[in-house]
Amino acid sequence: MTLVTAFPWSFCAEILTALLLGSVIGFERQWHQRMAGLRTNALVALGAAIFVELSKMAAMGSAGADPTRIAAQVVTGIGFLGGGLIIKEGFNVRGLNTAATLWCSAAVGSMAGAGAVLPAVLAAVAVLGTNVVLRRVVYRINCQPVRAGSEVDTAYTVELTCRARAETHLRGLLLQEAAKRTTQLRAIRRELVDGSGEIRLGVELVVHGRDDALIESLVSQLSLETSVNAASWQARQV
Repeated sequence: MTLVTAFPWSFCAEILTALLLGSVIGFERQWHQRMAGLRTNALVALGAAIFVELSKMAAMGSAGADPTRIAAQVVTGIGFLGGGLIIKEGFNVRGLNTAATLWCSAAVGSMAGAGAVLPAVLAAVAVLGTNVVLRRVVYRINCQPVRAGSEVDTAYTVELTCRARAETHLRGLLLQEAAKRTTQLRAIRRELVDGSGEIRLGVELVVHGRDDALIESLVSQLSLETSVNAASWQARQV
């Protein structure tokens, strides 16, 4: 394979553009402390641009060479790299958005490497806007109660820290309040808090759809008890 490197200034401008745009996308990821941050996104965009530049050089140096062959493999390669970022923890899956962002960084870098600088800038702005703006939209949607017609259930874990002598009373009160709110009790556990003489109660409740307000009401009611020193809850889809 013969390579032609007749445009070094063009090469420098295009890979530097890819590096800059990948860094901008990665900065947002780093700011939110995601697994693939500033350096990873910058390197992915830079690497994609270099591979596209290699394709262009090969096409200019060999008659009939397809300049898209090497660039096409970038998509597959980034797919494997992104797969390493996806982590399954029980019923939860983490890293999907980070992997997708990494894939987009490669696409932006490929466009910059192909010489389409303005489209690459617009694509980077679109990726950044998606991660910044739509995050707030997703948060607002997830905060809404989902009832009729929902295809998923939500498991809420409620944790209470209380005095040991009040455990029986609090356990009964917790089950009573949970029953009033038409939740399904899945599990209950207790553990001693080292050296404090306190008990930590953990209860897992399942709600059809999602209803954060219902659980907030339950936790607020229980936190009014004088024996309760701490109360918290968290949700996950099941």
